[in-house]
Amino acid sequence: MKTILRSIGALLLSAAILLAGGGLMSTLVAIRAADEGFPLVAIGLLTSGYYAGFIAGCLATPFLVKRVGHVRVFAALSSLTAMAALLHVIAINVPVWFILRVLAGFSFAGLYMLIESWINEQAPNEKRGQVLSIYRMVDLGAVTAGQFMLTLADPKDFALFSLVAICICAAVIPISLSTSKAPIAVSNTSLNMKKLIKTSPYAVAGCFAVGLANGSFWGVGPVFVQELGHPTIVVSTFMSIAIATGALLQWPVGWLSDRFGRRALMISMSLMSVGAGVFLWRFAPESQTMLLVGGALYGGFAMQLFGLAAAYANDYAEADEFVAISGGLLLTYGVGSVIGPSLAPIFMAIYGASSMFAFTAAVHFGLAIFGFWRMSQREAKVTDEEFVGMARPRSMMLILRTDPRNLLKRKKPK
Repeated sequence: MKTILRSIGALLLSAAILLAGGGLMSTLVAIRAADEGFPLVAIGLLTSGYYAGFIAGCLATPFLVKRVGHVRVFAALSSLTAMAALLHVIAINVPVWFILRVLAGFSFAGLYMLIESWINEQAPNEKRGQVLSIYRMVDLGAVTAGQFMLTLADPKDFALFSLVAICICAAVIPISLSTSKAPIAVSNTSLNMKKLIKTSPYAVAGCFAVGLANGSFWGVGPVFVQELGHPTIVVSTFMSIAIATGALLQWPVGWLSDRFGRRALMISMSLMSVGAGVFLWRFAPESQTMLLVGGALYGGFAMQLFGLAAAYANDYAEADEFVAISGGLLLTYGVGSVIGPSLAPIFMAIYGASSMFAFTAAVHFGLAIFGFWRMSQREAKVTDEEFVGMARPRSMMLILRTDPRNLLKRKKPK
């Protein structure tokens, strides 16, 4: 294991720096937009633009890598991301920021794919689960650090956007100087959404619901805390607590899903997410303590749903369907993430900031009801496949490359 860690140490360092910058950027943009007086609906649209760009980046990156290689694409996307970060403080208006968020989403999708595929290339099959766990720890730790970097300067100043750009540029250095062998290009895959829905309707619904609810949380959550009158340190603490509890419960939830069924656990997590949303809706305005407790509950329950949905769909996947199904789930999540951040601010504008979590509670309740209906239509499949938790959906990129069925497919001669 030490040999593997030495071989991917530079890549993990690049990932940590990149993810810290990305975590800072997503929250910073929401807070600065609110400070500039952007309407809530416009702030939600900025997040929708990010995920629209993310979808495009997922589709375009393999073609770019095939054309010029991993290192050049990584450098180009890093430059584009750093430029987008700095342009936020040069041109402060909604249309320009929307374009910049689209560019950031496009770039980050490609950067995640490149780092994750590179790390995977160095991991032997028998150690792959351990390597995944280490990567997830780096991921969540870096994103949490990014939240607390908000306290280093006033969001109204230029400094934090400069810090984002510095992080993105610095992430290029370790991966550019790494002696690790570049991974092979990902083969092109076709997405058959009709077949995906037929294979696992509940998994598709789950990924769409996660996009609606968690996309709103990531994009508008910081504004929700700010609208309640709390300072920046509370914003970063709220977001960090949600991320941390989501990470801590990944393995217990995975253990339960392997033994008691993923669909039943998805329904349970959905209902508990309803409770967390209602708690935040009703009690977060009362005190900072209630706000932070609600954030812990929401992160602990709602952050589990994407991994459960992905694992549930893959329980029904054949060896030649895995990549297409996984890619389709990611696309479904992206569509939900475009729509959700546009809808949640409407509720907030009409009914108050905390009504954002009334929206997420409604989404999760709908998912639970659909799950109960699906139980009457098809029995859950018993599987020996081990659950691999994903606190954030971008880890699907790594799962696409680490499932043994996919590895076998890639090595199959024509």
